[in-house]
Amino acid sequence: MNIFGLIDKINGVLWSYIVITMLVVCAFYFTWGLRGVQFTKLGEMFRNLFHNGQDTNMPSTHRKHISSFQAFAVSLSSRVGTGNLAGVASAIFVGGPGAIFWMWVMAMLGASTAFMEATLAQLFKRHGKTSFYGGPAFYMQYGLGKRWMGILFAISIICGFGLSNQLVQSNTLCDAIADTFSVNVHIVAIVLMFLTLFIIFGGIHRIARFSSIVVPIMALGYLLIAIYVLAVHITEIPGIVMLIVKSAFGWEQAAGGTVGMAITMGVRRGLFSNEAGEGSAPNAAATASVSHPVKQGLLQSLGVYTDTLLVCSCTAFIILLSGLYNGTDDGIILTSRAMDYHLGSMGRWFLTLAITLFAYSTIIGNYFYGESNVRFISSKTWPLVVFRLASGAVVLAGGYITLQEAWTIVDLLMAIMTILNLIAVVLLGRYAFRLLEDYLEQRRQGKDPVFDPDMFPEADIEAWRTKQ
Repeated sequence: MNIFGLIDKINGVLWSYIVITMLVVCAFYFTWGLRGVQFTKLGEMFRNLFHNGQDTNMPSTHRKHISSFQAFAVSLSSRVGTGNLAGVASAIFVGGPGAIFWMWVMAMLGASTAFMEATLAQLFKRHGKTSFYGGPAFYMQYGLGKRWMGILFAISIICGFGLSNQLVQSNTLCDAIADTFSVNVHIVAIVLMFLTLFIIFGGIHRIARFSSIVVPIMALGYLLIAIYVLAVHITEIPGIVMLIVKSAFGWEQAAGGTVGMAITMGVRRGLFSNEAGEGSAPNAAATASVSHPVKQGLLQSLGVYTDTLLVCSCTAFIILLSGLYNGTDDGIILTSRAMDYHLGSMGRWFLTLAITLFAYSTIIGNYFYGESNVRFISSKTWPLVVFRLASGAVVLAGGYITLQEAWTIVDLLMAIMTILNLIAVVLLGRYAFRLLEDYLEQRRQGKDPVFDPDMFPEADIEAWRTKQ
């Protein structure tokens, strides 16, 4: 057995038992503790998308602050990637149509987890030179007082998102462009590397500007294509929905899926896509300048819905309505065949464009997660420069490896991150519950909520106490 075979066996144990159990139990616990805020405050989420207020403790060096929408876009740029295209297809191929049902369930419950981790990231964020920084590693150190735990998480996300995850995105993007335009995949990888280095060496402000422009365009374009496909096949939609539900509970099996595999693949690929609970999106959420931590928590819940209930569902219906999911094609090839079925020769061109935007924006978002955690481990400049160069090298390597090997590494690191993050969020949950109560009370009084750091005199929340 080679190293990848061993890792795959470890992943089987982690994802079949430990991670799934933790995700489900925590999601129910957070939903109960938050009184179902992810269901009852949808209007508030959209309100905060653009009208978020500003952190009154923002120092003068943060004149070019990261807005709530920009932070939302950065996190969404990582969420909306090849997981929405190749990941959904793989979930259907291995787990059957029922996997989509469990992706939906995890999104609705996981939105509460996304709220918790983003709110905590905002509470325990720190001052940077030109913006705020934060995330699970920060609330592990400053909230729990466990720097060792923060460092372990930081190493996991640096290796997972900053490096290994980039292999998946780069591999998918390079293969799609090379296949569509009949060019050498290595040339595509080299060009992609230089484009990535250009953006990431511009820092968080360039990353935020890039994400806030590209993400809405790509998501809207993909949604319009899906609406067209649904409109053409409007009479078949009820049957597809019933197929998803029946397959989810074993009432009707398809594509070799079983109930257990449908649940496992739905949760695993759902988490890869929407990231709720694994501790990645909070790194972006912490950068926003808002007047109350809950505002960004609500937006991250909206991000989970946008990713899974909208974008992933678009891919699922495009594939299932094509009827091609019973074949031998997997991953992005299955999605490509489905696009060809619905759009003819235009399908491949559109999918290549979608992959390019989705994967590239994810590469940029993933890089930022790694950068935030490099800064957590060391404040020196040279580690950041080394990480940026390593990121470029990994993007280049994506054009030379197999996708299955990349998935194996990513799944292991995602499991480690998720376990560490959920433990921390549960232990610090009382802060998020109390913050939500304070936010809702101020809203009932007709106020635009503003956080008072004196609410938690014992907490190490220097970004909210000082202007620097």
